[in-house]
Amino acid sequence: MKNKQKKPVVLLPADVKPLGDHLFHAVGQKYILAVADAAEATPLLIPAVADALDLEALLEMADGILLTGSVSNVHPSHFNQDVLDPSLPLDPARDALTLNLIRTAIQKGVPLLAICRGFQELNVAFGGSLHQAVHDVDGLHDHREAKTVDLALQYAPVHSVRLTEGGKLANITQSNEMFVNSLHGQGIQRLGAGLTIEATAPDGLAEAVSVDAAQTFALGVQWHPEWQVMQNPQYLAIFSAFGAACRLRMRRHEPPD
Repeated sequence: MKNKQKKPVVLLPADVKPLGDHLFHAVGQKYILAVADAAEATPLLIPAVADALDLEALLEMADGILLTGSVSNVHPSHFNQDVLDPSLPLDPARDALTLNLIRTAIQKGVPLLAICRGFQELNVAFGGSLHQAVHDVDGLHDHREAKTVDLALQYAPVHSVRLTEGGKLANITQSNEMFVNSLHGQGIQRLGAGLTIEATAPDGLAEAVSVDAAQTFALGVQWHPEWQVMQNPQYLAIFSAFGAACRLRMRRHEPPD
């Protein structure tokens, strides 16, 4: 019997969500499947219990990290603001895990792909701030989805993004423009130190960033490339590049020839 080809391990930090009377640690299936199918990696869910985790050991084992989107927002105290809308969900347990995880992962050369909330976490981890309500900012558009329609319409492409010429994302996708979905109420206000904008929406809002000092793949996108990723060549290119970086890191554990 042939041995299966070894796959890199990608960590996916969980959200903390109430289900009934109890709290659960959960990751959306679309992210898990995108890691498995598009990045060709083994997804491993990590609970949001920062004090109980050995980050050094986890990152030594990890070949990559995917930061997912979420219905919750980064707590604004992390960028010196008060909560604007108390009705919107927060997840302080996830914040406690991911903001430190991001900085440590970059230092240790672990490939990182950050999506939606993860994109915003990446900016905050590097000292940036967020618009808590993009739709209320003069000159910016409403980037939220219509929650009354089905998922296929919520995740349908709705606006273009212009990719930075010669940038990392442009090189990955071999294009200078993408048509993307949009399901976010928050967005980058002040860009984090050491980040470079890789794509912008028509209203000028940052839609993708990379980490200047990263030793490997380190990219964040505001949209959702995990959605039907196998049917979208540009989305797939992002996950393929991430997976390739993860496989390269995995080889550090392989014995020398």
